[in-house]
Amino acid sequence: MTPYLCMTCGTQYAPSDVPPARCAVCEDDRQYVGWDGQRWTTLDALAREHEIRIEEVAGLVALGASPAFGIDHRSFLLPTDAGNLLWESQSVLTDDAVAQLRSLGGVDRILVSHPHFHGAMAAWSDALGGVPILVHEADRAWVQHPHPALETWSGDVLRLSDDVTLVRAGGHFPGSTVLHWARGPREGGALFSGDALQVSNDRRGVSFMYSYPNLVPMRTSDVVAMRDRLDPYTYRDVFGYTWGRDILGDAPGGGRAAVDRSFTRYLAAVRG
Repeated sequence: MTPYLCMTCGTQYAPSDVPPARCAVCEDDRQYVGWDGQRWTTLDALAREHEIRIEEVAGLVALGASPAFGIDHRSFLLPTDAGNLLWESQSVLTDDAVAQLRSLGGVDRILVSHPHFHGAMAAWSDALGGVPILVHEADRAWVQHPHPALETWSGDVLRLSDDVTLVRAGGHFPGSTVLHWARGPREGGALFSGDALQVSNDRRGVSFMYSYPNLVPMRTSDVVAMRDRLDPYTYRDVFGYTWGRDILGDAPGGGRAAVDRSFTRYLAAVRG
């Protein structure tokens, strides 16, 4: 049996004899079925056509598919006091990428912000030695490849260490999660925002959408709740979902000030 992957969103499904009839992730109104219809691929096929691009971003190791695949998000290896954390999972998996991660000390845990970035998280866990995969309980129903390494957490806050905290931002998905790293990677700390807060192209702010490809804004109540949950945290930098979508906060107030302005701007626009 084969664990097929959706070619539009990159989600890996549980092993089956034939490809699934549909991708539940893409048929949801936050996503879309590819314009050529539902198509499937495999890990082996992807590894023949793609590499894992590994680059340094603000002192961190970042990973992503090259050429781009699926939603084209990236992952980060975070060397924290909670261990080596792999933030987000890729759909493409190569032996070279696994070897490079092992050479950097390996991975202790995979953390995924929301269902659109589940990718091939089960396969990555296996390749890295069966490391735990952590997702929020509110999004458990979206897991398409159940796996013994899968762990869930609940509530609005999970402290992994003195420095690392997961916060349920909500909004995009009920369990959409961001990661706050108080003392890394640079002085002043960082917020890894996933798609809960989308870094804009001008890299001066963020915005908030229920569906990015279908252009559906996030409910104001969800944005206000997110603002309140993030209010206790300070950070200099904001690392967005894909290459270049970062607010490296060298301006006064840094990334935190940019996010605060963005909350005010968004709420004024949708209420105006």
